Amino acid sequence: MQPNAPIPNAQSLRARVGRVAIALQARQPSELFSLAESALRESRLLEFRLDALEKPQAAIAPLKRFLHKARQQHGEIVAIATCRRKPNGGQFSGTLADELNLLKEAVAAGCSIIDLEIESAEQASATQLQALRQTGAALLVSFHDFAHFVDPATVMDRMRAFQPDFLKIIPTAHSLMDNVRLLRWMDKLSGSEQVVALAMGEEGALSRILSLRSGAAFTFAAPTTGAPGTAPGQFTAHAMRESFRVEQVDRATRIYGVVGNPVAHSLSPLMQNAAFHRERFDAVYLPLLVHTMEDLLEAVRELPLSGLSITMPFKQQIMPHLANLDPLSARLGACNTVRLGADRRLYGFNTDVAGVVRPLERRLPLRGAQVLVLGAGGAARAAVFGLVDKGARVFLCGRNADITARLADEAGATAIPRSLVPDQSFDVLVNATPCGMVGHPQPLPLLPEEWNARVVFDLVYNPLETPLLRIARERGCTVIQGVEMFVQQGARQFELWTGKPAPEAEMMRTVLHALEQRTLAAAD
Repeated sequence: MQPNAPIPNAQSLRARVGRVAIALQARQPSELFSLAESALRESRLLEFRLDALEKPQAAIAPLKRFLHKARQQHGEIVAIATCRRKPNGGQFSGTLADELNLLKEAVAAGCSIIDLEIESAEQASATQLQALRQTGAALLVSFHDFAHFVDPATVMDRMRAFQPDFLKIIPTAHSLMDNVRLLRWMDKLSGSEQVVALAMGEEGALSRILSLRSGAAFTFAAPTTGAPGTAPGQFTAHAMRESFRVEQVDRATRIYGVVGNPVAHSLSPLMQNAAFHRERFDAVYLPLLVHTMEDLLEAVRELPLSGLSITMPFKQQIMPHLANLDPLSARLGACNTVRLGADRRLYGFNTDVAGVVRPLERRLPLRGAQVLVLGAGGAARAAVFGLVDKGARVFLCGRNADITARLADEAGATAIPRSLVPDQSFDVLVNATPCGMVGHPQPLPLLPEEWNARVVFDLVYNPLETPLLRIARERGCTVIQGVEMFVQQGARQFELWTGKPAPEAEMMRTVLHALEQRTLAAAD
């Protein structure tokens, strides 16, 4: 392909360079092209945000050198040039004429697609637009709304006046249903026009991952190198291609997700997508930020979902909406796993209990074991009910005496005041409080000298090595990291959804690697 050859259609992108465009921005050309060099390891479809540069004009000559060298080394590369002006949501302070001239120079430097925002297209004269067309590059007309969700059909009508090669519509999502509306609109397009449509914001994750499934020509991702994305809610290219595998998601792919608020830092998508890939199960697992139960239920009715992980604050709220649930969920009053039946009704399960019980069963017999559980919240509830069911003698110690006593009575455990804990020895100590978690610097309800146990299980998994576990190791106790609970509950979810044994080793490897990377990033 010649440096300024047009990109005729979406099939060309799919066949030649893939459909994940990595959006690149930096203040200096050297930094921009360093990012681009790294990005070529994951995609040969690159967007250069010229408007982010301190001096955009200074990047044209190095852009030409970079693309020439990159094409010699890597073969075909599709480069998108973008220079969005400040009034239109970009960073370029020049005039419309300056913008158009810079885009023409970018084409001469080797860019194949020009991204022209709808506002500039509408302000440009017919002569100016014709000059852009004569460059030979494909014209992409783009619309962005950084605050609201808009009806894409109304925007489409404005864009068609310019007969662009690609139409890019990017509103901001505020709910799951905003994603559904956008995807449903794309599903109805005839395919005669090449459209890129997705929603910004964390709430727009669904559309970013499923837009290709609905026929988008391509989608956008941030660099994997840690550089900031160019729009709110962007995933890294590595996540899009290796975890979500967006280019392989099609109509046959089953869709799962984790529902909660917040969900941005959940490791469940990494873990479950790794498990699906390991077992060659055609499925994708998404992070679904939900603000209301009504939004979730409406989206469930509209989307072809197969199952959900339910996190806070929805574990109790979803209970009245389940067609049926397992006895354990009924006793706990909480559901963390949903499977959608062929009738599209919701069936609830609880795998949190397995996450607590199974790691302990691998270390000692639980029947008759004396177990001290710290806390009286949701995690403690799962631990207490599960351990009592296994025949353990469970003692519950929490800061709120009334809540602690009530949970102990419901589960058949014994509430124990802090003052009596030092007088007893326990087979197991389970920390079911958030104390020790990243962002929760509060000390444990007990001082180190106030407890005595052989096995210590901290349900906190970030950080991997909590203050409690460090003390336990120093004492020679058997320690169980919280990551085991996380993986075990996720493994049971995988089995409920797929009917296949979970690849627990792969799931553990994936989560440990992610936690180690987060620890390193926090230390930098």
